[in-house]
Amino acid sequence: MVDVSKWPLFSLLSSEELAAIRQACVFGTSANEAIYITHGNEVFVFGLNCSSCLGTGDSLSTIVPKKLDFLRGKKVVSLSYGSGPHVVLATDDGQLFAWGHNGYSQLGNGMTNQGLSPVLITSNLQNKKVKEVACGSHHSMALTHDGEVFAWGYNNCGQIGSGSTANQPHPRKVTGSLQGKTTVGITCGQTSSMALADNGEVYGWGYNGNGQLGIGNNGNQLTPCRLTALQGLCVHQIVSGYGHCLALTDEGLLYAWGANTYGQLGTGNKSNHLSPVQIMADKESRIVEVAACHSTHTSAAKTQSGQVYMWGQCRGQAIVLPHLTHFANTDDVFACFATPSVMWRLMSMEHDDFMTVAESLRKEFDSPETADLKFSVDGKCIHVHKAVLKIRCEHFRSMFRSQWTEDQQDVVEIGQFSYPVYRSFLQFLYTDTVDLPPEDAIGLLDLATSYCENRLKRLCQQIIMRGITVENAFTLLSAAIRYDAEDLEEFCFRFCVNHLTQVTQTGAFWQVDGAMLKEFISRASRCGAFKN
Repeated sequence: MVDVSKWPLFSLLSSEELAAIRQACVFGTSANEAIYITHGNEVFVFGLNCSSCLGTGDSLSTIVPKKLDFLRGKKVVSLSYGSGPHVVLATDDGQLFAWGHNGYSQLGNGMTNQGLSPVLITSNLQNKKVKEVACGSHHSMALTHDGEVFAWGYNNCGQIGSGSTANQPHPRKVTGSLQGKTTVGITCGQTSSMALADNGEVYGWGYNGNGQLGIGNNGNQLTPCRLTALQGLCVHQIVSGYGHCLALTDEGLLYAWGANTYGQLGTGNKSNHLSPVQIMADKESRIVEVAACHSTHTSAAKTQSGQVYMWGQCRGQAIVLPHLTHFANTDDVFACFATPSVMWRLMSMEHDDFMTVAESLRKEFDSPETADLKFSVDGKCIHVHKAVLKIRCEHFRSMFRSQWTEDQQDVVEIGQFSYPVYRSFLQFLYTDTVDLPPEDAIGLLDLATSYCENRLKRLCQQIIMRGITVENAFTLLSAAIRYDAEDLEEFCFRFCVNHLTQVTQTGAFWQVDGAMLKEFISRASRCGAFKN
């Protein structure tokens, strides 16, 4: 997890204050304002307080953190700031709060006077639960749990998506091409807006002078417009910089478009692109995360192998090709190289000075010093603790009873599963997490099914979903059917249909038994996969 000390502003805090932080966000024109949330869900702010965006009820700067009592006990799930500046956040119960600069109604409370303290925004959001927020310079967006998008504030370029350029004083549902779509992600450029639908389609509206909407021209759009150049691709993450966008597909492919004055598209030059162009295609490891922020011209990406790249405006320099860094996460790129050095997302962090029960268990997994039992798999030993296994797993609770021979053994031989699979299973019992490539996760899914470990089964399904590619899609679909994993089966089936031409050209497609092949073709046909 990130180390908050990389942001100079946090050097103002004591070690005790730093240890209490669970989430944080640095914002402001000079990265000189911050908000953080403690483990006890108390919200603190400190810094310059430009336009009262600290929400303290006044416009006074403070180097001593002040508590926002209005938000006491509320768990923050999403936070965004506009460079206006204003702040919008959503809580875990779906409530929406805003404060700061409000000259264009970007707070959504129907007024244009400055918001000195957080105010609850409810207009047009009755019976709606907000789960994600995003801000441009002077406009705001909210995404609800049922996949609807609301926008409000400055609308000089159509960034509200209302069909006009009139400012919007209250949250207004964005319809047009988004009508009937379920949205799963939102992001804002300075004066543009983007939305990601659950089927992987991308929509954009607002200012398009640099091609940041990716629709092939540079004309502003007053309502959502689909990026047809991404047709056939299933996008699962989008982020916006000041005037550029990045999109990451479910296969780990990265596309960029829009402004490129600082090389923020990563194409090797500084030419703008009106349509998406693929970048980083030469990287051996697939990309799993992209990062950008509406107040900067910086881009970053992280690969599956943990490598972090940056490009664009980095400490004033124009880096026109993705540059490999020594960082462990994309957040550090913005701490050390962005201008201003703001955070591109609300960050969560952990500390090592105190070990929780969960952390202590994680540390003792496969530890010969404290273990009282060994599993031998493929000739390799895994050290465990009987008590932990009995507490965590019904299978072992039954195994370590006097009538089972295993209860009397110091070493238990395992022949049914491979070493990586069985080690990951035991590690899961200590950590609640799984770290396996999707192909090995199939074997773990088999084990989870055999041992009736439903949560592990779901985690395996998630790993397989994240790691699916054209090459392994049909193999994973076969496994999902074999292990009766319905959600995974539906996901793999949809992926195969969305990438039908490529999937049918793989060896895995033609190696399955005829009955399954026949069933797939029949089902795909019913979905209209073979229509012109």
